[in-house]
Amino acid sequence: MISFLAIQNVKTGFPYGCLEPKPQMHPDNDPNGLWLPGDPYANKPYSKGLYSVEGPTGRTFSPPEGRYWRISEEKLRELDAEGRIWWGPNRSARPSIKRYLNEVSDMVPRTLWRKEDVGSNRTSKNEMRALFPDEASFATPKPEALVQRVLHIATKAGDIVLDSFLGSGTTAAVAHKMGRRWIGIEMGDHAATHCVPRLRKVIEGEQGGISESVGWQGGGGFEFYRLGEAVFDETGAIHSGITFAPLAAHVWFAETGKPMTGVHEGPFLGSHEGKGLALLYNGILGDKSVSGGNVLTRKTLGIIRASAATFSGPITVYGEACRLSPETLKMENLAFKQTPYDVRAR
Repeated sequence: MISFLAIQNVKTGFPYGCLEPKPQMHPDNDPNGLWLPGDPYANKPYSKGLYSVEGPTGRTFSPPEGRYWRISEEKLRELDAEGRIWWGPNRSARPSIKRYLNEVSDMVPRTLWRKEDVGSNRTSKNEMRALFPDEASFATPKPEALVQRVLHIATKAGDIVLDSFLGSGTTAAVAHKMGRRWIGIEMGDHAATHCVPRLRKVIEGEQGGISESVGWQGGGGFEFYRLGEAVFDETGAIHSGITFAPLAAHVWFAETGKPMTGVHEGPFLGSHEGKGLALLYNGILGDKSVSGGNVLTRKTLGIIRASAATFSGPITVYGEACRLSPETLKMENLAFKQTPYDVRAR
């Protein structure tokens, strides 16, 4: 329910950014000045917060299950007598505690984002129904206009927006339409069943949400990745059943900071900035014996050289053990790192 940043102006008592008082801030012409309705409920247990109260029309109100009144019944009656309790325009709504702007410290910011400006739960559910008419709506989707307001405040075009809990994909969709780059992470199956289709529709130019207000006509693209098997266990050790490919990808990224591309049938993983990288692990050369694959020997070095083709620069080799002398390593322009000890978990 927020529509503008309102910070009290000490000199005037009005919020910065307001040219005139908003009707919602003065619905009853309270002589004490502008006010906003405060939430009467608290989530934390309060010994005097469990009671029922009768309103002006005889209607009885109690806190929702699991919540409590923020103030005692005695205090509520006291504030009501002073005109500081709002029972709605027809005096039949749940009580709200008035928060007068002229009583707010100049160090405390107030924000009012009205549903007329940034949408509501109903808005977001309607947006989702338009995108997926045959699917059940998400429990807590966010309206695109709300996310747009947040990204407008916190980012600029070209910034990267990270949503670690992508949900229905609203943040990524809005970021895309606003010219931001984005990364979304989601463990649920709806990452593939909902987020991907939604973002494809965005690219195709769908006209829901904020599309019209930002002039969105489609464009751009994204890449979808599935997380591979875990390389390390909870103690940071390499999983006993891990295969060559995921460990090779991890070692490459740890050494270069770049994702590894392609499938490797030999121990040489490639070169980056003039340096080569090889991995001897889990039978990449045939088996786990010294002669077969996991130990750096003259024989395995020959196979690494062969799979490296024309590369002649320095090579870092990860392996179970090394049978080459320090002098040989220096002469061959090699650096050796032992698995699993030299493999960084993070």
